[in-house]
Amino acid sequence: MKDYKAADIRNIAIAGHSGSGKTTLAEALIYKAGASDRLGKTADGNTVCDYDPEEIKRKASLSTALASVEYNGLKLNLLDAPGLFDFEADMREAVYASDTVLITVSGKSGVKVGTKKAYKQAEALGKAKLFVVTKVDDPDANFYNVLTELKTEFGPTVCPVIVPVINNRQVVSYINLIEMKCYKYDEKGNVTETDMPDADISDKLDYRIDGLVAAFSEAVAETDEALMEKFFEGETFTQKELVKGLHDGMNSGVITPVICCSDVTMGGIDMLLKEIALLLPSPADTKPMTAYKGDDLIEVPVDENAPVGAFVFKTVADPFVGKMSFIKVVSGTFSANAEYKNATTGESEKIGKIYTLCGKKQIELSKAYAGDICVAVKINAQTNDTLCGGSVYEFEKIDFPKPCYKMAVKAKAQGDEAKISTGFARIMEEDPSIKFYQDPQTVEFILAGLGEQHLEVAAAKLKSKFGSDITIAPRKIAYRETIRKKVKVQGKHKKQSGGHGQYGDVWIEFEPCVSDELVFEERVFGGAVPKNFFPAVEKGLQESMQKGILAGCPVVGVKAILADGSYHPVDSSEMAFKTAAGIAFKEGMKQADPTILEPIGSLKVLLPNDNTGDVMGDLNKRRGRVLGMNPAEEKGMTIIEAEVPEREMETFTTQLRQITRGMGTFEYDFVRYEQLPANLVSEVIVSLNND
Repeated sequence: MKDYKAADIRNIAIAGHSGSGKTTLAEALIYKAGASDRLGKTADGNTVCDYDPEEIKRKASLSTALASVEYNGLKLNLLDAPGLFDFEADMREAVYASDTVLITVSGKSGVKVGTKKAYKQAEALGKAKLFVVTKVDDPDANFYNVLTELKTEFGPTVCPVIVPVINNRQVVSYINLIEMKCYKYDEKGNVTETDMPDADISDKLDYRIDGLVAAFSEAVAETDEALMEKFFEGETFTQKELVKGLHDGMNSGVITPVICCSDVTMGGIDMLLKEIALLLPSPADTKPMTAYKGDDLIEVPVDENAPVGAFVFKTVADPFVGKMSFIKVVSGTFSANAEYKNATTGESEKIGKIYTLCGKKQIELSKAYAGDICVAVKINAQTNDTLCGGSVYEFEKIDFPKPCYKMAVKAKAQGDEAKISTGFARIMEEDPSIKFYQDPQTVEFILAGLGEQHLEVAAAKLKSKFGSDITIAPRKIAYRETIRKKVKVQGKHKKQSGGHGQYGDVWIEFEPCVSDELVFEERVFGGAVPKNFFPAVEKGLQESMQKGILAGCPVVGVKAILADGSYHPVDSSEMAFKTAAGIAFKEGMKQADPTILEPIGSLKVLLPNDNTGDVMGDLNKRRGRVLGMNPAEEKGMTIIEAEVPEREMETFTTQLRQITRGMGTFEYDFVRYEQLPANLVSEVIVSLNND
């Protein structure tokens, strides 16, 4: 592959709802551009972008794939992103690295949550947007209904560019509104120009086309004062003016073109490629990226002659190649066998070979110019790191979704824990929305992600890439025990077995207090217990606090006062008083009205306004206390704040996704412990004792 400068590069993220045809469209574009000699199918597991064994098995994209192809003197870097909500982190990586987000919308099902999420992410990062309506050749598809839906949802920026001619629920041809020409495709995808449709095809089409052309022209007129003046005078725009208006409108965000195609029959794919070349902004057209130089915010323009500034937007842990770092070159010329400064860590990064990819196919490069995307292998940099060749600065980082679905992990093979930890460390490099750690309270290993499927795929990768097999199960809740009344008890340890015996006698007052640790005091008078035994008494109580009498949970909220006791000048020892303190603790717990405490967390839910009632009802069922409800910054969204027992949160991720159809997100953090309701105490005691 030859070297490409910024003006001849198009960085395109393909995003959208799951099942809307992203990978199939990428496959069609790759095939039509001549980078592949066959048209693969997702169902057959032979597409360029879904090459991972787990993707082939599940017939769905699970991570962003890079496919760089050459087309008419341009280099197209296609980033095929997953549509499944559990893999949103990869979608965010793809959008960040792109200049245009190509959002697929099924001609059958229309606008879905994944469509809105992709559009929202593109808007947040200031990327150009292009809607591609797929599957228009399906008998159940309705392009014009989908177009109306797009305009309703996303506003007047939506502008049709290529539309289908439909007769008897079949696509007979495609109209390019820029050229005002009509094209038809045979069964092999070969294209020929044909006459514009007349009333024999559709008696409403003339009216519809006139309306589309008028809306199209008005949208273009909005991009330039001279074009607006020409529009008001009723003059027709030239094809060059239309192309420039659409290009500028996309780059500024005031126009979102809509193109239809059939990625199965290849209808319209050639026109889509043509419009990609004509309309989509190159890296040279985009606004400079912002970066932090100390506390100052600076702009870094796309300039191949400037010092190198590059951003690692994705990491892949490949068991054969090693660690692969996907890099967006923002400025300068990024070279193989060079050394750069990692602005994030402060370390130097020695770059070996660099590549461009077409799926799993690697093509070696000597250098990548500003605006391009390349892959470096076996470097230390992590996702979100900035590499610099001159002055040191850091690009703004990708904002990844926080893991909210947690399960316990156990090794199937004994002694495999270290291997599992190493494997998950590599997987966390690859996916920042996965977390693996040991819970200090329950001592369980916890795997956290965005949903059930997310964790299943992580476990499958651990087995296939790193040879470790695990089971995933619900995690334990870190309950506590405490007391509710004040008591005074005796703990006496006396044992005679020949020679020196053992003797320790203490009277201890136990009372509730607000503390996670034991509060110990001594009020012994007259030397009933010598001072040198006080530490042993405290140590005996501390050890006893580790395991309560109800369910063996750690004990909190206890104040112990050593009030009295007795000792033997020969048989008393530190061990005897430590044992006596333990006896007193157990007896004191029995008499002091013990109970179970459960962890309570602070919950903040972001969700659509229409779903607030259903979610609040669900929180009430989970024994949650709603503290407030406020409008979010995002239009049409609300934030609900509540406190909910951790015990009730296990299924909340799935339930929220069902209620909001994937639009809802939440954050949950531990706040404090509260008394478990009496009706649940016996159930918890039984379950913990069985464990």
